[in-house]
Amino acid sequence: QVQLVESGGGLVQPGGTLRLSCAASGRIFSMYVMGWYRQAPGKQREPVATITRGGTTNYVDAVKGRFTISRDNAKNTVYLQMNSLKPEDTAVYYCNAMLGTINYWGQGTQVTVSS
Repeated sequence: QVQLVESGGGLVQPGGTLRLSCAASGRIFSMYVMGWYRQAPGKQREPVATITRGGTTNYVDAVKGRFTISRDNAKNTVYLQMNSLKPEDTAVYYCNAMLGTINYWGQGTQVTVSS
């Protein structure tokens, strides 16, 4: 069982930055593929970025060059650095841990980009 707790969301102006964190319980954090997903009002949840246990990253086109996912296996934590934020980035952001067919989700953290 893995528990995920996100933090770092909030209200930011367009062009601003936020850093999301996701702290995970469990002793095998390093084995999981970690990811960030988001869900805007009235839309389906979509992937934003993922990082494998070996550090390989993948991003959705809409955030490439602006967002950076990273992980610290010693701290059981995954991060999402978000720069040059846009109003269309407004959503609830969810942390995900995946190992094979097993998926765990956090409760989500709200990110609002507005002037």
